[in-house]
Amino acid sequence: MIWCDIGVNLFSNQFDQDRAEVVERAAQAGIGQLLLIGSDISESKLNTAFCRQHSGCFSSAGVHPHRAANVEADWLSQLSELIHANEVVAIGECGLDFNRDFSPRPQQQQVFAEQLQLASQFNKPVYLHERDAFDTQLAMLQEQPPAKGVAHCFTGDTAQLKAWLDLDLYIGITGWLCDERRGAVLREAVAYIPADRLLLETDAPYLLPRNLNPKPAGRRNEPAFLPAIAAMVAQLKQADIKQLAEQQWQNCQRLFNTGPDNLLHRSLHHG
Repeated sequence: MIWCDIGVNLFSNQFDQDRAEVVERAAQAGIGQLLLIGSDISESKLNTAFCRQHSGCFSSAGVHPHRAANVEADWLSQLSELIHANEVVAIGECGLDFNRDFSPRPQQQQVFAEQLQLASQFNKPVYLHERDAFDTQLAMLQEQPPAKGVAHCFTGDTAQLKAWLDLDLYIGITGWLCDERRGAVLREAVAYIPADRLLLETDAPYLLPRNLNPKPAGRRNEPAFLPAIAAMVAQLKQADIKQLAEQQWQNCQRLFNTGPDNLLHRSLHHG
């Protein structure tokens, strides 16, 4: 079985001490490819440079709604340049976050709309974030439908799921599913995800799966723990784990075009 983790915040400071080892442990756990999440231009650049040195690693490039208020005047031209890199396979993480409002909502919408336009221009998938902004985000996506994309870290209900599926989006499932306290709505919705639309992600170092046993001492999530999420998905969908692995691998290739032979190396990179 070979897995693809489509959501890793590898340049979180939680990985500063052992970034290469995290990638190595992922490879040892059967993870074949990692998609690093770009939340702003500088992180997208760090990701891209890392991916050039590590086979099996790819990146998104974009601006998260939390960072929308802080974009530089030339952010769009910087992003356009990044998109030309072979390692960049999606635009984002982009979208709307009305939960914390770290950036004013009009600015979030402006930065999101410009990234949707870029995705269309470059024919790249969009890597979507949405929190407490479903109606507004849905309206924007209906007005400017992406050719392809993924609802990253989906935690919504069945009605929201069906709206994203109606837009032909893929659905990214995290360890939120493994949380018996707050994952109940998501566990119901998972039954409705078509096999050919399902993607798996850790969102590491966040959202440590609560079904891990033993749990890591530091409570830090990492890509090596993706199989725990896969096991929960297989259980809920009453699916064969090997078929699930094969299907989600095909989905990853179809959406991101990462190349099935471009895999993580199972030898430690130092540096």
